[in-house]
Amino acid sequence: MKTLKLKKALKTTIFTHEEIANLLKDEVSNVNAKISYMVKQGVLVRLKKGLYTFSELYRDDSVDMIAVANRLYTPSYVSFDYALSYYGLIPERVYEVTSATLHAKKLFETPLGRFSYRPIPMEVYALGVDWIDDSVNGGKFIATVEKALCDKIRGDRGIGRLKQEKMREYLMYDLRIEWEALLKLDIVLIEEIAKRYKSYNLKSLTALLKRNKNV
Repeated sequence: MKTLKLKKALKTTIFTHEEIANLLKDEVSNVNAKISYMVKQGVLVRLKKGLYTFSELYRDDSVDMIAVANRLYTPSYVSFDYALSYYGLIPERVYEVTSATLHAKKLFETPLGRFSYRPIPMEVYALGVDWIDDSVNGGKFIATVEKALCDKIRGDRGIGRLKQEKMREYLMYDLRIEWEALLKLDIVLIEEIAKRYKSYNLKSLTALLKRNKNV
């Protein structure tokens, strides 16, 4: 099967060994050898064992890094710094794709970039996570802006326990978040996340936002 025909047959930009093998099995005697050859020839990019995408030369569009992060390690959703940058809440461009997971801490160094995963409690995992439908990649999971911020604050072990004024300084000067953007966040959602995390700092964040929004 020629590359362009294979590309047309695959429904998503990220695909498994099994998906490729099913398309090649009637035309190739040694499917595994053929896939390895396509990687060596630069047609396919191996993201991890059993997971691939096409090389840049054979792609019509750039690979969706959020979709890649979801597929590399499951279950997971993109959050923390990458999600905050994605939403424009923090000004820095973040190159490492950061995710939350129910499993152990994990790091993948791939030809597309670096993907890291941090464990969070099951009680809070599904709260504040959006599913973005995507016909090309089959959809992807990413934290809401509120969940991403809560994950970031709760996961930042170096800040200690912050009272309201120190929390405000951390948000504005360490994370460089605009105060007006903070006041637009869904406080009800943040409060529920704080309760499930049982986090002092997230309770402080909730109280700070409530005080300034007169909720």
